[in-house]
Amino acid sequence: MLIGEVARRSGVSARMLRHYESLGLVRPSGRTGSGYREYRDEDIRRIFHIESLRSLGLSLREVARALDDPGFTPAQLVGELVDQTRARIAAETELLTRLSRIDAAGPASWDDALQVVALLQALGSTSKDVRQRAALSSASSADEVPVPVEALVEAVLGETEPNVAGALRWALARSGDGGSGLLARALDSPTAAVRERAVRTLAELPGDEAVSRLRDALAHPDPVVRGQAALALGGRGEPGAVPELVEMVVDGRNDTDAADALGVLAADAGTADGIAAGLVARLADPATAPPARGRLTQALADIPGPLASRALADLTHDGDSAVALTATYLSRLRGTP
Repeated sequence: MLIGEVARRSGVSARMLRHYESLGLVRPSGRTGSGYREYRDEDIRRIFHIESLRSLGLSLREVARALDDPGFTPAQLVGELVDQTRARIAAETELLTRLSRIDAAGPASWDDALQVVALLQALGSTSKDVRQRAALSSASSADEVPVPVEALVEAVLGETEPNVAGALRWALARSGDGGSGLLARALDSPTAAVRERAVRTLAELPGDEAVSRLRDALAHPDPVVRGQAALALGGRGEPGAVPELVEMVVDGRNDTDAADALGVLAADAGTADGIAAGLVARLADPATAPPARGRLTQALADIPGPLASRALADLTHDGDSAVALTATYLSRLRGTP
């Protein structure tokens, strides 16, 4: 079979076949009477073997070794190719992410694009001071090209330095509530620290979407997520946070902050009665341990209204002396007989 026909049947150009021959990868087994290269069946098979190995990412030198060196086994080479391919995919994915974020920033000029690149690089710096400056500069000037929300969310979810994390949360809050959806997805992270960072950041975002995500978080299986969501919602006057805030008092999870949030919510008279009823119900529950009853009694102090006052008056005669003393003191402060 002549070179032109081999090229047509194999899909390998005649020029590439000549290149393979010059490298010694494939040698036509014969020549015609006119001196033309003549490829036999074994030559065709070798060409297909070459192309198959090249499709795996092998260089021509590696292809030659694979075909001609009996001691050259595939195991190590294939493993190296797997590692190289994964590294290449990771690099390409990182590049795609960076380009997408620059595109999201909508730079009007190359100076703007370079500014976004510099900020993205600074957010990934190993220096906490550089990261903090980048976070602050990303939202401090109206003349700055904004850093894409996705980059800020990724940065805050991975940040371990409290000051830098605070600056990143501030930058996200200044950008609006566009990161709410990304942060809500991060609440399902298998890493507890990431879930906590996500809910803390979500709690500082403005807007209705952030509030809606926080309401959903009240049903989260992680008590840290539920607690942070309840504290944030309580500070925003959301009565739906009351049940979780009461549970936090019972469990001793940020119970002081939870009691303060209940006090804020109790500014509404109707909500105050509901809070008092919830606290009293847990006090009456036989399963509530003495330390929890003490915390519940203290929480009643900041709840206005007759229901809380009557509950404290009743508790002055409680069988637990610590609860009775606390209730007596609080009743006197309220002026309850």
